[in-house]
Amino acid sequence: MHPPSSSRRLHRGGGGLGLAAIAYVSIDYLRHLSPMWHERLQPALWASLALAAIVRVPFYRHWSLELRSALPFIFSMLFMLSALLFEAISVRSVTAVLGLDWHNAQPPLPDVGQWLLLGLNENLPQTVVNVLRARIIGLHHFLMLFIMLGFSVLFDSVEAPGLGLGARYMFTMGIGRLLRAMAFVSTILPSPRPWCASARFQVPPNAHRWAQKYYVPYATDSSAIRQIIHYDIAYADPGEYNVDFQPDWGSMSFLADFLRPTASEGSSSWYHLLKKAGGGCNDLLYSGHMLVAVLTAMAWTEAYGGFTSALIWILVLHSAQREIRERHHYSVDCLVAIYMGILLWKMTGSFLASQRRFKR
Repeated sequence: MHPPSSSRRLHRGGGGLGLAAIAYVSIDYLRHLSPMWHERLQPALWASLALAAIVRVPFYRHWSLELRSALPFIFSMLFMLSALLFEAISVRSVTAVLGLDWHNAQPPLPDVGQWLLLGLNENLPQTVVNVLRARIIGLHHFLMLFIMLGFSVLFDSVEAPGLGLGARYMFTMGIGRLLRAMAFVSTILPSPRPWCASARFQVPPNAHRWAQKYYVPYATDSSAIRQIIHYDIAYADPGEYNVDFQPDWGSMSFLADFLRPTASEGSSSWYHLLKKAGGGCNDLLYSGHMLVAVLTAMAWTEAYGGFTSALIWILVLHSAQREIRERHHYSVDCLVAIYMGILLWKMTGSFLASQRRFKR
């Protein structure tokens, strides 16, 4: 009996895949150490990888599998893009609903993970601290490592189809981003960087009427909080509501309550405002950056394995501590992202395996 396809690994040419991954990360890090050598070596690396792939294309034997995987791949891409759109709306609305005054005034939550890293800075050798601080790998690196993994089907390093692996990756990422956005908007927590909101967003300084009615009158008064718990009704007088600017976005004007553009952004489209949202500032529950990193590491571990997968996991942990160290995320963001990525990858793997058994 053959083992399930998700557990089979082909190692022909696998050593080359591992070396290519290490070379990519190492050469890209040269931009910080020696920009001149980076400019020389990076084009040479991409040219050699592209040439090797082109040479292998005529000998690839699994085009029928790739064609059958094309539609699931396209569906997965559309699903992920839809999840990213919902996330972009959520990111801006979380900042906009309470206004910039709240974000600028709220101190960050206590973060034991950051305390631990600051304590280690005082006790570890400076060389080790410098390595931990180094920007060795970023989000785009993890995405590129996965693309390299997908294209390695041409060299029989991983099992075909490459588009099937890509579809699973995108679908899992879409589920993760959708769950992240839903959890993200459920409870608004202060950013680890209080200045982030005013630096990234142009929204009104005051709270939206929703927050002004259901949050502001009870936020700083313990007696008021006790009363609203007891009566379970918004009893306080919210006062006069400030009138927000209302853009003319046609059928998308309903988004104005969520995005709250200012008069200075009046000529901007809703889509333009969402593009500027970036990753947001109150990125609690789990980190989108770390989700991508973990999914890449899981894909490498399952499809290829080997020493390179262990190295990628080390880079995932390095990236996590740097996210905490640089206050891009709280420690809980990174910890939850790691086990959510593992669980989601395993879940989609079990689902696809059951689908294959059902078709048989």
